[in-house]
Amino acid sequence: MANQAESHDEWLKQLAEDSKRKQESFMNGIAQKLRRPRVMEAPKHPFRGAPDFWQSFEWPLEERMDRFEENFKSAGGHVARLADMDAAKQFIAEKAAALSARYVIRQNQPELNELGLEEALQGAGASVRVWNSDADENWKARAAEADFGVVVADYAAAYTGSVTVLSSKDKGRSVSLLPTVMFVLIPLERLKTRLGEILIHFDEAGREQLPAGIHFISGPSRSADIENDLTIGVHGPGVVYALLIG
Repeated sequence: MANQAESHDEWLKQLAEDSKRKQESFMNGIAQKLRRPRVMEAPKHPFRGAPDFWQSFEWPLEERMDRFEENFKSAGGHVARLADMDAAKQFIAEKAAALSARYVIRQNQPELNELGLEEALQGAGASVRVWNSDADENWKARAAEADFGVVVADYAAAYTGSVTVLSSKDKGRSVSLLPTVMFVLIPLERLKTRLGEILIHFDEAGREQLPAGIHFISGPSRSADIENDLTIGVHGPGVVYALLIG
């Protein structure tokens, strides 16, 4: 048995040496074809992260709103500028009436709890369910059946036209992913210029404090195959409204 083990170890060692020789030959061949010496040390990176000029770059609020609207619309989304949360409630109610929405699901957030969306949508003939408000309910199935999903953005970035939505037990990803139409409410104080202003919060929080999910939304779901046949709404809502509030 000892001889067999030694023989097996020698075989493995020989394989490793052969593999290393082939790697060396391959890399030397590339250097020769490039007509330059082979690099044997890792390159130095004296600078890490975004440069100072980019970290300090910030648009004024009105330009942030303009750029966000331009970029979000260019990706197929819709944008409305509204004075306050009451105007947002009225906007959603009018869309529910216009689109004959019958079933609405929303996240369980303080801003939406105070909105009074349930009462406003009764007049439009729609019922509202609150995510994870009943432990016995299949909430993913309810979200998949919903005509509208309503969420509040945690952040938004004007430069990319992106909305950031975090997940938790009260903020299920399915609310923004599965309904046919999605409304995301964006208080203006959460509208930033760059994604870096948003991502820094997660770095500072540390690994143990990260949310269950961090989702970036830039308009409706867009899917294309190898022949560039674009389809809207396959992997998410086909219609997305970003409501800038304030």
